[in-house]
Amino acid sequence: MQRRHALGLAAAAALAPMAARAQGAEWPPAPVRMVVPFAAGGPTDIPARLVAEEMSRALPNRIVVENRTGSGIIIGTDVVAKAPKDGQTLLYTTVGHAVVRALFDRIPFDPVADFTPVALVGQIPMIMLVHPSFPARTLPEFIAHIRANPGRFDYASSGNGGAVHLASELFLHQAGGLRMNHIAFRGSSAAMPDVLAGRIPMILDVAASAIPYMQRGELRALAISTRERSPLAPNVPTFIEGGVPGYEAYTWHMVLVPSGTPAPTVRAINAAVNRALGVEAVRNRLTDLAMQVVRDSTPESAAEFLRSEIAKWEPIIRAAGIRAE
Repeated sequence: MQRRHALGLAAAAALAPMAARAQGAEWPPAPVRMVVPFAAGGPTDIPARLVAEEMSRALPNRIVVENRTGSGIIIGTDVVAKAPKDGQTLLYTTVGHAVVRALFDRIPFDPVADFTPVALVGQIPMIMLVHPSFPARTLPEFIAHIRANPGRFDYASSGNGGAVHLASELFLHQAGGLRMNHIAFRGSSAAMPDVLAGRIPMILDVAASAIPYMQRGELRALAISTRERSPLAPNVPTFIEGGVPGYEAYTWHMVLVPSGTPAPTVRAINAAVNRALGVEAVRNRLTDLAMQVVRDSTPESAAEFLRSEIAKWEPIIRAAGIRAE
């Protein structure tokens, strides 16, 4: 309790410069920008707006979400990389931040050196779905069938170099070098007609998209990408249970600021993120979106997580020869 009280005092002190700027300024004060390098209304934008709205209650400046799309995540991310280092511009992004350097030949920023992670918001697991006609009812049976028929079967993804594609390649690699053909679509919803028709037998999709198909019995769930079974789908075994040691894969959401932002400001924004995630209504809504919320992230733990994700995904991207399109 004493440590929490001390952290609270530190966060309040860190907020003082922002509050001081707000005082004497024309009301309302200039808003903080939260740049989301994805389209409005999408699976990244919706959580970003939930978090931003609640963060605005903890900060003296309201937060306005700004969608800056183009070239994958590059345009929006570059806006933040080149923004003033004053805490007035935030980046709300996903696992794409960890893989952008490996996917593109040239990018105008360094995803590590040009950013300071503030807080990990949460992780969204993946679920492997197969068509009911596919001759495998368990993950071990699926692995055995693919191993016996190398290169014969396809799998779908929501796009080249995206989280669904990467999670699938990680599975093929960690399951012993299985061979399947990748068929990329523009989003999971575009892939599903072919999966539902059985023309493509497998997709390893994010849980929010996968669970309705599983619940309706339209597709069979073989495994979920969490370390332990998830309350999202308690009857679905993990990949680890299914014989793929150490397999975990998520898309995740994180808040970052430009590198060089003063540490007290970073701490204040971190406190606001964690406060937002501690609000039951926010947490429940994110859980409804299949997110495993992280309520106690620190700038240090977020930075370590980002480093571990880069170390995890870059070798997979190189080994599979994945390039952004």
